[in-house]
Amino acid sequence: MKGSLIVVAFFCIGCVVGTFNDSQLEVHNLSMYVLYALMLQVGVSIGSNKNLKVLVKSLRFNMLLVPLATIVGTLLFSAFASLLLSQWSVFDCMAVGSGFAYYSLSSILITQFKEPSLGLQLATELGTIALLANIFREMMALLGAPLIRKYFGKLAPISAAGVNSMDVLLPSITLYSGKEMIPLAIFHGILIDMSVPVFVSFFCSL
Repeated sequence: MKGSLIVVAFFCIGCVVGTFNDSQLEVHNLSMYVLYALMLQVGVSIGSNKNLKVLVKSLRFNMLLVPLATIVGTLLFSAFASLLLSQWSVFDCMAVGSGFAYYSLSSILITQFKEPSLGLQLATELGTIALLANIFREMMALLGAPLIRKYFGKLAPISAAGVNSMDVLLPSITLYSGKEMIPLAIFHGILIDMSVPVFVSFFCSL
């Protein structure tokens, strides 16, 4: 949770700095470089995972059902959210949900992809919603892991964690769901991680 709070703090600092910035600083290029760096980090984190070869060899078809359930469930409830948010289309809401708790990458992607169609202000607003929504998802999965495990089963904390099932929330998953869930949690996180740019770009284009 400490990491999420640090991210929120830097976000607030950025808002304050942006508010009092009177110069004509072009931030578009800077945000693109940040986006490229994040995409590079995704590839490096997946490729450098020491357990990747073991996971590939131990793949079973039923292991695909957990990330599939995470994706379908998240997108379905994101679509339902559009019924309550009249300003945003169903595809905008699904783009936000497609972050799967990867708040840094999804928020930048959404801002960049939606700027041509929505304009800078609305695209930034939607990117901010994605940032906060996915931070809240991580925090709720972290703090609510015991209750999620109790009422929804040992696979539920993995699904709730989204991309963070392979790193930030792995200790909580291990504690409440058992050590035997570690390979599945890592495999789930890798697949969800790879899916974020695909789904976000797809829904932003609709």
